[in-house]
Amino acid sequence: MSQKKVTIQQLKEYKEKGQKWTWTICYDYTFASIVEESKTEMILVGDSMANVIMGEPSTLPATMDAMVHHIKCVTKGAPNTFVVGDMPFGSYQVSDEDAVKNACRLMKEGGCDCVKLEGGANMASRIKAIVDNGIPVMAHIGLTPQSISALGGFKVQGKDASVAEKLLADAKAVTEAGAFAICLECVPVGLGKAITESVDIPVCGIGAGIFCDGQELNFYDLMGINKFKAKFVKHYVDLREIMVGALDAFYDETCAGKFPTREYSYNAVVPGYEPGDYE
Repeated sequence: MSQKKVTIQQLKEYKEKGQKWTWTICYDYTFASIVEESKTEMILVGDSMANVIMGEPSTLPATMDAMVHHIKCVTKGAPNTFVVGDMPFGSYQVSDEDAVKNACRLMKEGGCDCVKLEGGANMASRIKAIVDNGIPVMAHIGLTPQSISALGGFKVQGKDASVAEKLLADAKAVTEAGAFAICLECVPVGLGKAITESVDIPVCGIGAGIFCDGQELNFYDLMGINKFKAKFVKHYVDLREIMVGALDAFYDETCAGKFPTREYSYNAVVPGYEPGDYE
C-alpha cells in the first residue's frame, strides 16, 4: 500500500491526538519495498546492521560508509516511507563539528529524512548543533547499544530510582536541545509511561511498554527470521521455519528429479538437441 510520507509535524499531531504509530528496522531494498506496501509509517536503518547483516557481536563495527550504503538501498525501496538514518559509533562522539559533518553525509548521500543518535543530556550539544544546521534529529535513550560495554551488557535500564530519574532528565534535555522524537529502548513499563508523558515530542518505544506514542520492532524479529528472541519481541509470523521448509522442498524435488519441470523450463525445440520426454 503506497502512501504519502509521514512528516515530523504529523508525528507530533499523532501524539497530541493519542494516535499510535509504528516503525521497523531494516537494511535493504527488498525488505524496504515490503514495508513500503504496508501501513508502517517509518523505517530505521539501524547500526544493528552490524549484528544482523554482518554477524558482529555488537553495533560498534558499523561504519559511515556501511550506513550510507544501506540507507541508500532502503530509500530506493521505500521512497514514500519516512527513513531514519542511524549515526554509527564514532561518527558524533568526538565533537559537534564531526556530528554535523557526518549527519550531513547520511542525509546527502544516503537520502534519509532524519538522523538518530544515542545519548541523553551528554549529547545535547550534538543534537543542537545538528538541528541548528537544518537536520532533524531523533534521540535514543534507555538501553543504548553503542555504550554496551559501559552498561555491562544488554540489560533493562531504569530499574532503580536514580537511573530512572536520569532517564527522565535525559528525555527533557534532548527535547530542549531540539530533538523531534525519542527512541526509548528497554525500560520498565511505568518509566516508559512517565517519560512519554514528561515531554511534548513523540516517544517511540522498543521494549518500553504500551504507553509510548509509537512502537518499533526489527523487521527480522517481528517476521521470525532471527533465531534470538528478546522478551519484548513478538514474532508475528515464523518466516525462518517457512524459509527452511522451502529450501528443503527445493532440495528434495531436485534430488528426486521433480524440478525443474516443463513449467519452469525454456521449451523451444532446437534440431539435434531434443530433450526427450519429461514432465
